[in-house]
Amino acid sequence: MPVDLFGQALNGLAYGVLLFLLSVGLTLIFGMLDVVNLAHGSFYMLGAYAGLSLIASTGSFWLALVAAPLAVGLIGALIERSCLRPLYRRPPLDQVLLTFGFIYLFEDVVKWIWGGRIRSIPPPDLFSGSVSLWGAVIPSYRLFVIAFGLAMAALLFLLVERTRLGAIIRAGVFDAEMTGGLGINIHRVFTGVFAFGAALGGLSGVIAGPIQSAYPSMGVTILIPALIVVVVGGLGSLKGSLIGSLLIGQAETFGKAWMPEASMLIIYVVMAAIVLVRPQGLFGRPLK
Repeated sequence: MPVDLFGQALNGLAYGVLLFLLSVGLTLIFGMLDVVNLAHGSFYMLGAYAGLSLIASTGSFWLALVAAPLAVGLIGALIERSCLRPLYRRPPLDQVLLTFGFIYLFEDVVKWIWGGRIRSIPPPDLFSGSVSLWGAVIPSYRLFVIAFGLAMAALLFLLVERTRLGAIIRAGVFDAEMTGGLGINIHRVFTGVFAFGAALGGLSGVIAGPIQSAYPSMGVTILIPALIVVVVGGLGSLKGSLIGSLLIGQAETFGKAWMPEASMLIIYVVMAAIVLVRPQGLFGRPLK
């Protein structure tokens, strides 16, 4: 039993860091641009399929890991400049409807280009085997995912908390209008943050591909847990995204292992319990 617990905990940790890479971009976009981007899961899907094509054409997982997020980030920047920017002063419902429409648009584009069947993405040769840890046999790729995700969390923390760019992002999350009044080109920052969030979503998709494969509805499937992470962790909080992702990752993984028919219910119960105690989330700003 302890071996099973350890194995499930590692699986939950791997899933949690994938959720973190997706949700941290989502929470920054929510916090700074005040945009309800329901199409964020589509960036995850596009990253997986872009990685699939790059691996098939070049044979290099590592090239796909770099190039696919950049391509998805470029798509995000184009969407922000051409479609979302005119809606910043419009009611939130307009943004919801637009980004909801992008879900179907990108899903149809994926079906048109790659087809509707599930496509498997091979892990890199370096991590194609398994290792034994305390009696549990763990795919080495999952250990790579955990290490990579935690390293990315540390790098993002340093970027947001220790650099001038990070200070601008944090200021924009706190008060975008005041940040613009200080002479900072807030529209350029908006585009950069949206593109950066989209690229992180694409990166998460490439990383998740060898574990979950690629299929057209994968963006919709991952969106709900990512939104729950944002609610649990708190709007605009990097630390909240990490802690919330790890909590939800463990809750859903153990739920699927022990109560597969109620695994989604468990993460809603976790969210409800936290929101009842802290409506703003674990690390969000107090609600006015």
